[in-house]
Amino acid sequence: MKTLGVIASRYASTRLPGKALKDICGRPMVWWVYNSILGAKGLDELIVATDDMRIVEKCTKYNIPSIMTGTEHGEAANRLHEVSQKIDADFYIQINGDEPLLSPSHISVLIQDDIPVNEEYGVNLITKIENPVEVMDASNIKVIFDEYMNTCYMSRTPIPYPYRSIEYSYYKHIGIIGYNKKMLEFYAVHAPGRFERIEGIATLRFTDYGKILRCVEVEEKEALSVDTSMDLEHVRMTIQKKISNGELDKFKELIDKGC
Repeated sequence: MKTLGVIASRYASTRLPGKALKDICGRPMVWWVYNSILGAKGLDELIVATDDMRIVEKCTKYNIPSIMTGTEHGEAANRLHEVSQKIDADFYIQINGDEPLLSPSHISVLIQDDIPVNEEYGVNLITKIENPVEVMDASNIKVIFDEYMNTCYMSRTPIPYPYRSIEYSYYKHIGIIGYNKKMLEFYAVHAPGRFERIEGIATLRFTDYGKILRCVEVEEKEALSVDTSMDLEHVRMTIQKKISNGELDKFKELIDKGC
């Protein structure tokens, strides 16, 4: 079984244009994302899928495999579908291009030996919310799932509502999703459904049409998603501190070698 990791990286970010190329401790953000994931167990290949030659040029400079995709893609899953038409694989993992310190283990946990090929299959990483502030943050997608870990619904608002009980943990979507080719084909040929249009959450397309999107829970990871200039500064300070503490020697060695 071939598993392809795809870092979806577009230039025209609404809140922080060109963020894939923003400097973080001497390297562009896309470099950090790629090198954070490289070497994840079970991942056969890792590429950057982008819509802008400036990102391709930067990837080429640092020997990062990349592929140009259309500029019309509004959602990362559409970009992955285009990649699936150009590069054959059994399983495609969508990786957000704005998380500079993702853990390779969060990629590997999605890769199973029994991924079906003749029916739609998708799996989504979730984690328990520990910070109450994140429950109210609309940028954190809350997820509810059944006893079989199948997604029931996703929302920007806190769900479920603690009306009769507060004995409940909230979970959020991390932004790493695995699809087989049939699931990507389904996404590409179906228009956004009712709740996707309301919530603005692309993965609701599957539940809107009654498709199963499985959930895999992982331990809380450090929140290093970059959406704004403030996020970028936070990430820069965090990474610099980790380098100074010796936590990121792998990255420091690569930078020192000019890689």
